[in-house]
Amino acid sequence: MTGYGLATADYANAKYSVEIKSLNSKFLELNLKFPKAFSEKELIIRNICSKDIERGKVSLSITVERNGGEVTGATINTALLSHYYNQLIAVNESLNANSSNLLQTALTFPDVINYKEESVSEDEWNHLYKVFTQALSNFNQFREDEGAVLKADLALRITNILSYFKSVEELEPRRITAIRDKFAQFLDDAVGKVNIDQNRFEQELIYYIDKIDITEEKTRLKSHCDYFLQTLDSKEANGKKMGFISQEIGREINTMGAKANDAQMQQFVVGMKEELEKIKEQLLNVL
Repeated sequence: MTGYGLATADYANAKYSVEIKSLNSKFLELNLKFPKAFSEKELIIRNICSKDIERGKVSLSITVERNGGEVTGATINTALLSHYYNQLIAVNESLNANSSNLLQTALTFPDVINYKEESVSEDEWNHLYKVFTQALSNFNQFREDEGAVLKADLALRITNILSYFKSVEELEPRRITAIRDKFAQFLDDAVGKVNIDQNRFEQELIYYIDKIDITEEKTRLKSHCDYFLQTLDSKEANGKKMGFISQEIGREINTMGAKANDAQMQQFVVGMKEELEKIKEQLLNVL
């Protein structure tokens, strides 16, 4: 969601600049800053940004630097000011009151100061609109470039998880044999081999192995990883969707860790968790 776009151009006696910045956010937070003369165009700008940007904390700034020409702003009606001022002096003398600040008082009277409403011509707006769309295009291109880097990194993290997953699959058959030998040795040392009920031993062993079986977790984890990569290749904005998938990946990894009962397998699980945490961090910046 982070991005930056800038466009500038000259028109008549002014220089127009449009700058767009964005940071991560769950929703679109759009902050606009522009000259008052363009305030009537705010809705148009907001609608375009809402459609093209979708999500992020966005700051859009429009500046106009004029080089000479007509100076616009407040004007003073000198005739009316003089009229009010002379009346104040006359009243002040008749009352023998303090004569300080009479001019300041006269300036506050109605219609003494007139504020000229700023406006822009349609040609000026059309020119600014071109600058705005160019800045928006630059902004989107920046995010596309950043997105390509993020996509490669996310794909790498999923590939690393699948690599750890493959190591777990290779280790699992040996894990079952090791557990069986461990239990058999424990019983042999505790009660002696001749005192072991082999049928009962096999039943208890099957029950225990069933409890730590990770066949379902492996199937779901592989499916979630494949789905993540498919979603990553989609042209649509799927940041939230990939966030949900990563939660499901984490659930299967955690279950594997709980059932591992093997130090080496736990190391592979920790490796998967580390890669998943990096994925979650990166997804904060994906639309």
